[in-house]
Amino acid sequence: MHLNYQAELNMEQYDAVTSIEGPLLIIAGAGSGKTRVITFRIAYMLDKGVPQSAILALTFTNKAAREMSERVRHVTGKKLQSLTVSTFHSFGVKILRKEIRRLGWKENFSIYDEVDRNQLIKDCAREVGFRMDGFDPAKAGIVFSEVKTGRKAWENDSDGYEKIFHEYQAALKAYNAVDFDDLIGLPIRVFETWPEAREVYREQYRYIMIDEFQDTSLQQYRLMRLLSHNNICVVGDDDQSIYSWRGANYENILNFEKDWPHRKEITMYRNYRSTTTILDAANSVIQNNTNRKPKDLKSPNEGGVAIEVYLPANEVEEGEFIARAIKEIKLRDRLRYDQFGVLIRTNALTRHLEEAFLAAQVPYRVTGGTSFFQRKEIKDVISYLRVVANPEDDINLIRIANVPRRGIGRRSLELLTDIARQRNCSIRGAMQLIRSDHTVEFPERTRQDVDSLLSLLEFFREELLGRRNLSLKVRKLVDTIDYWGYLVSENQHSEKAAKWKFLNVESLVQGIDVWEKDPDNLDPSLFAWLNRISLITRDDQGDDEGGKVNLTTIHAAKGLEYDVVIIAGCEEGIIPHARALEEGEGNLEEERRLFYVAITRARKRLLISACRQRRRNAMPVDCLPSPFLAEIPQELISWREEEQALTEEEAADAWAGLHKMFQADPGS
Repeated sequence: MHLNYQAELNMEQYDAVTSIEGPLLIIAGAGSGKTRVITFRIAYMLDKGVPQSAILALTFTNKAAREMSERVRHVTGKKLQSLTVSTFHSFGVKILRKEIRRLGWKENFSIYDEVDRNQLIKDCAREVGFRMDGFDPAKAGIVFSEVKTGRKAWENDSDGYEKIFHEYQAALKAYNAVDFDDLIGLPIRVFETWPEAREVYREQYRYIMIDEFQDTSLQQYRLMRLLSHNNICVVGDDDQSIYSWRGANYENILNFEKDWPHRKEITMYRNYRSTTTILDAANSVIQNNTNRKPKDLKSPNEGGVAIEVYLPANEVEEGEFIARAIKEIKLRDRLRYDQFGVLIRTNALTRHLEEAFLAAQVPYRVTGGTSFFQRKEIKDVISYLRVVANPEDDINLIRIANVPRRGIGRRSLELLTDIARQRNCSIRGAMQLIRSDHTVEFPERTRQDVDSLLSLLEFFREELLGRRNLSLKVRKLVDTIDYWGYLVSENQHSEKAAKWKFLNVESLVQGIDVWEKDPDNLDPSLFAWLNRISLITRDDQGDDEGGKVNLTTIHAAKGLEYDVVIIAGCEEGIIPHARALEEGEGNLEEERRLFYVAITRARKRLLISACRQRRRNAMPVDCLPSPFLAEIPQELISWREEEQALTEEEAADAWAGLHKMFQADPGS
């Protein structure tokens, strides 16, 4: 398929697509066609004879990687089986599958998700004699992550977690497991310790592209620096850097400028998404930040309706207004519900909105609910599969030892843990020991249950490690352990609940069937499926779903767009968030970037609501509008009250009062 690049792209996009040799920094403003540029850039490289296998494109979510791959296939009309379009973490897995033996792990390592990690941290805390009263493994996990990614040093360890951390690291290795931070950290260790291993990847991936560069962490930047030659292209927007809390560092753009002083730099400033009204508001707000690269977004979509600002009496009235506004706009503008995005700063604001949507019969979905793969019945089945794939995975072995119930209860597991500690082996090793050595003290009846469990796992290891009919074998495992009978016994008062949970298990099996029959799937093995599930669980919590209003945090809305955006709870203390401001002065600029991201999600209409009172700890508290509202020019705003637009005089008074409230420089 021959592409006419000049006809398909504007001047800046064409320059970005055709500049494939040497370092390139693309500053891509909101709605400026970033994904289009990356897609056409890959197509252009292929047209110029660059082999598929020499191209590496890295992004942040599986969904973004899939979308990018599909768009490249569509544009080129090629299968592209040798092209690597991946998340950073998936690429880390790819490296570790080949190189992790250098570090003392086996290739069939498990990837612990947050639930598994927290359980292991709790076990390790007990192991080192840590005081368990009030111990929060999730909090410790955040500290461990900060240490692993270089954001924290143990000199500042006021909680005394360092001893647990070293035990946790040793346990991960003993169980042949890694956590998500290791998927970036361990490849770095391999490349820095064995330069010859690094050279193999450097020679292969001669053209590297990184999407959402402002969201890379210092560690991800380090990995990229180790891999890259001279043909490195990074695409990002410092105005949309909103993930510092998970390690993202927008200053990587400055690092890139320093490390590649002879780079080419292109700014894409034409926004094809939003009206000029919305863009003028966004530009006016973000210009109050000082740590940014200057850019002024322009739109071919001249005009547009004014931004509507509503000041409801309280959160109940706010929810009713938003539900009513959605129904009215949907009917008048002939939109679908999924063309509406209701954006909130924190998930704590959802309750009254959900109640209002239910009352008004507005269908909605909340991003960030319980992931399918985090449901207990799904985790049970996956835990069996993880233990089959990695016999040394004690966390998941403990999870399924007595699921369904088979006589290996808490006391038995404590005895097994004691044996494992005494013999310096895993729980699985302890089970094998009591099975073969009857001189080891252990209740005889439970010994038989342990033997039965080991036989089951050994049988299915033989079954499941083949490369064919994985879904049929998983269904056979579910039937063999009588998981349906277990669900019935666990849900005696609700057969409906048992059926619903078993339908979820059926859905899991059907999903495996679809995955392994995909003609583009070159590795339909159990290991590949488990790696995929671990990465999906982390990255893809809620893909788009038609026909429902999207109720989502601003963080989760990044990269999305809606015809109509409603920003709820736009009050001081919520946005900017009081806790974020307490944690550091620099956070005000990130909070403003967050507001900028919220504004630029809107294509045609933007509504903003700020309550005059909101309940906190069951008491009504007076609220002030967000100071960021005062940064939007008055002429772009239409004020609403009790569903009636304010008169010109009332609007002028409202805006003047708001501006006066914050005229002592809201950016200071």
